[in-house]
Amino acid sequence: MNWDQLELNPRITAAVRRAKLKSVREVLCVSGPDLQRLTGLSCSDVQQLLTAAATTCRRHPPIPAILLHRGECRRLESGLRLSVGCPLLDELLRGGLPVGGVTELSGESGAGKTQLALQLCLSVQYPTQYRGLNSGAVYICTEDSFPIRRLQQLIRQQSCLRSDVPPSLISSLPFSDHVYIEHAADLDSLQVCLSRRIPLLLARGLVRLLVVDSVAALFRSEFQSEDWLERNKQLLTFSSALHHLSQEFTTPVLCINQVTDVFNRSDDSLGPLSSNMSPALGLAWANQVMVRLIMQRLQKTVARGNQSSTLRRLEVAFAPHLARDGRDAAVWKEGVRAVTSSDK
Repeated sequence: MNWDQLELNPRITAAVRRAKLKSVREVLCVSGPDLQRLTGLSCSDVQQLLTAAATTCRRHPPIPAILLHRGECRRLESGLRLSVGCPLLDELLRGGLPVGGVTELSGESGAGKTQLALQLCLSVQYPTQYRGLNSGAVYICTEDSFPIRRLQQLIRQQSCLRSDVPPSLISSLPFSDHVYIEHAADLDSLQVCLSRRIPLLLARGLVRLLVVDSVAALFRSEFQSEDWLERNKQLLTFSSALHHLSQEFTTPVLCINQVTDVFNRSDDSLGPLSSNMSPALGLAWANQVMVRLIMQRLQKTVARGNQSSTLRRLEVAFAPHLARDGRDAAVWKEGVRAVTSSDK
C-alpha cells in the first residue's frame, strides 16, 4: 500500500520515506523505540504511525507462511498431535501441538514457557496411543543453560502427571537419554546446528520434537536497530530451515519467544487477549508461525495440597484450526497443568 493512502500527517509520511521503510508490514517489524531512531519522529508520531499500520494489517491479516504449503494443511486435518501432558490443555489445543508445523510459545520471564517445553520433551517419548510420538526431543538453548535439574524432577513425577499411562511403561522409558541438548551462542552456530546435527538425529529416528529456547535472544543481540532489514532476512532463513525440517521429518517445532511492550491494545492484534505485551520480532516472524500461544503470569496464587503456584494463563493468539481461547494453569512439581475451580 502507498503511504499516501494512509491517513497520516505528511510530515510523518516524509519521515517514513527517508527511513526507507517501503511497506506497512516493514513498519510493524520494527519496535517503537527503533522507529523513533530511524525516523526522528516523536513518541506520539510513532504511535500514530503504528496505529495506522496495525489498522491496515488487520484489514489484510497475514497468512502464516507454513500454511502456503498444501502438505501442511493436510497434516492439520489429519489430526496427528503431540500431547502437552494435560487433558484440559490438550482440549484447548484440540489434542496438542500439530505435527509438521512451527508453534510459537511467547511470554514474559517466569511465565512457564520453559516448563511447558520440558514437559513436551517427555510427552513426545510416549507411544502414539498415549498421544506421544514414540521418539526423543532435541532442545536448543540460545541464552540460558539447560535446566537439567528441573527435567530430572519432571521425570521423577511422571507417574503423577500421566495417570493415564501404566506405571510399568513410565518406569521402562529412559527419558533423560532421549533429550538431546544443543547450545547455540550465535546465529552461525545455530545455523550449523539446524543444517548438520539436527537433521542427523531426525533422519535416524532419534528425535521427533525440536525446541528452540529462545528464538528472540540471538536476533535481538546480534543486530542494531538500523540493521532491521538484514535481521528480517536472517529471520526468514532461520524459519525456512525450521519449516524444511518440520516438513521433511513430520516433526513439530516449538519456538519459545520473548515479549515486548506495545503502544496500544486491540482485540484484533496478534498478541494475547488481555495484555500490554506482544511477542518479539514483529510481523516478519509472525508470518512464519502456524500457531502462536501466549503464557502469562497472573497476580494470583493457587494452592493444591501442600503445593502453591502463581496462576498462569495459556492462550491461543492465532491458529488456523483453533478458537481464540485460553485456560488457567499452574506449575506444580509434576509439571504444567490446567487449574480447575477446586484449585482456586
